[in-house]
Amino acid sequence: MTDIELKAVGYSYNATNYIKEFQRVLNGVFACYKMMLKDNVAVPNDENEIRNILLIKYLKDDNKREITGLAGNFIFDREVPEDNTKGRTDIKVQTIQTFTKSDAYYIIECKRLDNKNTTGISGLNAEYIKNGIYRFVSKYYSTNCGVNAMIGFVVEDMDIHSNIVDIKTLLQNNFTNCNTTRTVQKETFIPDFEFHYSTKHNDIDNVSFTLFHLMLNVSNIIIRNI
Repeated sequence: MTDIELKAVGYSYNATNYIKEFQRVLNGVFACYKMMLKDNVAVPNDENEIRNILLIKYLKDDNKREITGLAGNFIFDREVPEDNTKGRTDIKVQTIQTFTKSDAYYIIECKRLDNKNTTGISGLNAEYIKNGIYRFVSKYYSTNCGVNAMIGFVVEDMDIHSNIVDIKTLLQNNFTNCNTTRTVQKETFIPDFEFHYSTKHNDIDNVSFTLFHLMLNVSNIIIRNI
């Protein structure tokens, strides 16, 4: 579907339209991440600081938005309180649709991931689930378009596919309250990027939604304590 077709559809959007549009957003996010790596930007080992650099220096930079095709179509904001929930979103993505329907936006939640206690209920994988995935299930965050995403900032060297298996196991065995209806599966909508996935869940009102997962390895640009 072309940009013109997307705009023309307006609020006759269906689930497929939203997913395709959001996949385009996530392609742009990945392009900005690659720029960040290429620039060798030093980032602290802090979730908010990593997000802020990706967001402010790349996703909100007009020149980079032009390069990635995000300009004119998407607006990215951080730490935005939602009107109808208690949530304060890591990244809120507004689209052309938002001008005609104010609750038409996407949310990206960010979490750090490391290689410690990957199968435990107190490690960062568990945190990724209980204070990440579950926030969408519990409607702490809205899923107005039926699809949102999470970014896992990988801050230590690890086998990412193996870590995804650990997250999958935790979802199945320890966090059944996430109402997972389709377990972790690998996605291919971002070219030349091996580490993106999706899950499906029912929220507390039994409404189905899709959650994409981007595992962005920033371990080589993390500032290490000497």
